[in-house]
Amino acid sequence: MLARLPAALRGGLTGLTLGLNTVVVFSCMIPPALLKLLFKSGAVRSAIDHALTTLASRWVAINNAWIVAVRPDARWDVAGVDSLRLRGWYLVSSNHQSWVDILVLQRIFHGHIPFLKFFLKAELIWVPVIGLAWWALDFPFMQRGRSRGARGNDLKTTREACEKFKRIPTSVINFVEGTRFTAAKHAQQASPYHHLLKPKIGGLGIALATMGEQFEALLDVTIVYPHGTPRFWDLLCGRIDAVTVRVQQRPIPPEVLGGDPLGDKAYRQRIGAWVEQQWLDKDRLIDDLLAAELPRAHG
Repeated sequence: MLARLPAALRGGLTGLTLGLNTVVVFSCMIPPALLKLLFKSGAVRSAIDHALTTLASRWVAINNAWIVAVRPDARWDVAGVDSLRLRGWYLVSSNHQSWVDILVLQRIFHGHIPFLKFFLKAELIWVPVIGLAWWALDFPFMQRGRSRGARGNDLKTTREACEKFKRIPTSVINFVEGTRFTAAKHAQQASPYHHLLKPKIGGLGIALATMGEQFEALLDVTIVYPHGTPRFWDLLCGRIDAVTVRVQQRPIPPEVLGGDPLGDKAYRQRIGAWVEQQWLDKDRLIDDLLAAELPRAHG
């Protein structure tokens, strides 16, 4: 029924649904979030963390429901999630084109791996309601500073967050490009890749250094929008008719574990070489996925 409404009305209704879902679910997180200030460890803390993660998963499930309702005929071509474990530990790396990516990732991984936790800019902690929820869920907040001291604080913050992730099964996601892909950013960087910006390894490096041995695998995610990069409003209005996602499990090599990503240049180079190979593979995969879409588009 929702799909039959005019696009603007669909967008308004789904936007309202998203807003209400966010306010209600994240407001329910406030009491357990405040309890976290009193209980730093132990069984009570574990129960609090479990309650917060359950609420966050409910938020994702409701979002998934309206995404389907607003465009039930959309083609979601997803491969690589069936063998994943809900009670595992994963490091997730994805290309980044739009804010839509976040809801796409949450939809495809829901019920397959633990709730995704993102690296966020420090300013986002002040977002009403949501900022407190992100803090309660132990999302790592980073300053994005350019100086060595600022980078050291970023790594310290990320290390502390990753240490917390050891208590319960967790999926840590990092958009290695550091920002959304645009043609202007691509040209400014003189990126050697056709579809990607140059990778940055700061947050990824400290995650590997802190708890890399606990991760079962790196989940290398490639997201393609066959008909062009959508805006978030396009998702709300049900204008996205096709999404292609490929998830590849990659073993994490021992040489990128346990080092010092700030002080050890050789360690950074090893991580950089590992990620650059992934980026070369991902760039070719995007070419292949887009090429496979051409016959469908002209069929």
